Amino acid sequence: MNQDGPAELVIRAESLHADVVADPGSVGPAATTLVAEARRHAVAREALVVALRAQAVYERSRMAHDGAKRLLDEAVRLARAAGLPERLHEVLVSRAVVQLERGRFGAAARDLDAAERAGPGGDPELELQRASVLYNVGRLREAARVCRRILADSRTSRETEAKVTNNLALLEAQLARPDTALELLDRAEALAGPALGALVACSRGWVLARAGLLAESLRQFDRAERRYREVGLAPAELYLEQLDTLLDLRLTAEARALAERAGAALREGGVGLMGAEALLRLAQVAARSRDPESALGPAAAAAAEFRAQRRPGWVARAEITRIAVLLESGRAGPAELSAARRAVRELERGSQRSSVVDAHLVAGRVALALGRKRAAVDHLVAARDGARRGAVLVRLQGRVAGAHAAAAVGDDGGVVRHARAGLTDLGRHRDTLGSTELRALATGHGAELGRLGLGALLRSASPADVLAWLERTRAAALLTSAPPSGEAIAPHQAALAAVQAELARLRREGEPEPMALLAEQSELESRVRRAAWRVPGGHPSRSTPVGVPEVRRLLGGRPLVGYGTDGERVFAVVLEARRTRLVHLGDPREIQIETEALGSALRRLCRPARGRTAHVAARAAAQHTLHRLRAVLVTPLGVDPRDPLVVIPDPVTRDVPWSALHPGPTAVAPSMSLWARTARSGPAGGSTVLVVGPGLPGADAEVRALAAEHPAAGVLVPPSATVGAVAEALGGADLVHLACHGLLRTDNPIFSALRLADGDLTLHQLDDRGRTAAGRPRRLPVRGGRPGRG
Repeated sequence: MNQDGPAELVIRAESLHADVVADPGSVGPAATTLVAEARRHAVAREALVVALRAQAVYERSRMAHDGAKRLLDEAVRLARAAGLPERLHEVLVSRAVVQLERGRFGAAARDLDAAERAGPGGDPELELQRASVLYNVGRLREAARVCRRILADSRTSRETEAKVTNNLALLEAQLARPDTALELLDRAEALAGPALGALVACSRGWVLARAGLLAESLRQFDRAERRYREVGLAPAELYLEQLDTLLDLRLTAEARALAERAGAALREGGVGLMGAEALLRLAQVAARSRDPESALGPAAAAAAEFRAQRRPGWVARAEITRIAVLLESGRAGPAELSAARRAVRELERGSQRSSVVDAHLVAGRVALALGRKRAAVDHLVAARDGARRGAVLVRLQGRVAGAHAAAAVGDDGGVVRHARAGLTDLGRHRDTLGSTELRALATGHGAELGRLGLGALLRSASPADVLAWLERTRAAALLTSAPPSGEAIAPHQAALAAVQAELARLRREGEPEPMALLAEQSELESRVRRAAWRVPGGHPSRSTPVGVPEVRRLLGGRPLVGYGTDGERVFAVVLEARRTRLVHLGDPREIQIETEALGSALRRLCRPARGRTAHVAARAAAQHTLHRLRAVLVTPLGVDPRDPLVVIPDPVTRDVPWSALHPGPTAVAPSMSLWARTARSGPAGGSTVLVVGPGLPGADAEVRALAAEHPAAGVLVPPSATVGAVAEALGGADLVHLACHGLLRTDNPIFSALRLADGDLTLHQLDDRGRTAAGRPRRLPVRGGRPGRG
């Protein structure tokens, strides 16, 4: 049994406190034992105070702030009763930290004042907490000044210096100086112990996101999570900091799950400060979802909590989120404009660039919707100018604001300049991402700029310029090249291939697919996908959209029709041998309704044993909708029905069966650039490959007929038409014909697949094997059905 006296217990408690601060996961549980030992010594009051403080540090590391507060309350009472002013000072500062993180700003300020009276004036640790209060209420420049003063104080300990340097880095990032922030984090990491080093790693992930380096941010958060686990820190704060990166990557579902997970953990532990921030993040995620109205509840709840915490800057952010949702639904009125302008003024006091830009943009849009042009232009110009030195996504917001401001004063040329510059910036940003999925999602950041530029060109430019703009906005994401996925993904891919092979075997043998195996497949898909997100971008894309003159040359007199939608109308640009025409067509909602009706009728026709009456009715319905679509989309174009036609649809017309609307030969491509690639001669030595998949009636006969026309073609049929063999054949082929079933995955599009003899060849695998446009087949027609889940 330990026989230490009071003095020895104090020494042990001080040592334990330092160890718990450095590595709470390993050392923290020992604090409970030392507290119990100190309680048995009636005269060991000082040791008990220090031990209680150490145990509180451990509880705080686990996000158990309510428990930490109770321990520190006892330590404060003991220190006061025993007349221990220095210990009282230390414990009051520790309790102020916990109170601050619980969202009790008034209580934290009272503890700091009491600590200052009990201990030495100007204590760096106490001043650090005062800076934290300023930071969390949004007074960033004042907080930065306090941090710099602490760093200049010779009394500042190594541990406090590391904390202050980390906090100053976060402030510099919010003040749009990410390079300075990263240099400060290098210094903080050199000073930090294991636990604080994990927090610094988390800060680095957040700063990298603010710098626009999103894939690198994800990789850094992975490293931070490993360090969190090593030292036993609760991950809720880490999850919260990752949310901005996920939102910037437009990974909405993942961001929502993380926000809910972080929020639940923070509420359970009584961490009100970050709990309110988690609510706001949840609102921001919901605002970008398919149901933006669901953001209103969390935004209002977050605003209420921020008001209770006396954090006006954060109230302003929550208000901007709420107003943006109301604006989207057409319900923003004069009251919302007044609220947005108040939020702008509050956020400008804090000087956080991205929030100020966002607030000005929302205020400007509300003013535009209300017809308040002068106020709108003032806010939009402020957003445009404020975004100039920000990260790429902040600059994009500035370009959107600039385009709206130009449109408000009738400057169509200015609209196009801002839209073009923003899309150029977005292209560079897309090049930093190694995942095709993330590149496709990033394109969404430019959707509004694309619409604004298109509207301006439709008002003031030639049809050829309109067609070129449509091509620019469509082809950009399709023409980017990405690097190979690398070794990090290979093990997950191999495991996934094994599971898919087993599922294919069960299907061949007519056995049901076990739920456990499907769940394993889903988990492995998630791992592959997440690993791909972290792949760094490769070289900048060398592919550029093809120009209208080159397309006209390749057409050889054939017409090409590019469809687009602007507001309430679908239009078509008809590119012919000697002229380019703009034709205004119908209502996009009508076209979508007719397309869906046609799909329903065709599905009814495919159902066996429905009876003659049902068959006749379905055929009549299909013919009626075809006639309606032809009348709206093709007849007004004035093209000869016998002419070969190239069609470039937009999202509204993407599912239209064009060959059924135009009697002549019809080619459909996602962009002019990709069509032009098929029209040019293929790569030297390119081969032809014909593939038959399992379970598709008529596929063998179809491929035999094609093989007669292409006697040198390589033919792959089951059981030789395996995933590996087909993927290998695609790599060097010029022309490929695939007669197999497809699996359309709306839940996880990158794993949409072609069903082959031994499993599924996914879009992810196709992309990974032929990452550049030049490495893919020039033509790749697919004929087959759509089994499986959607």
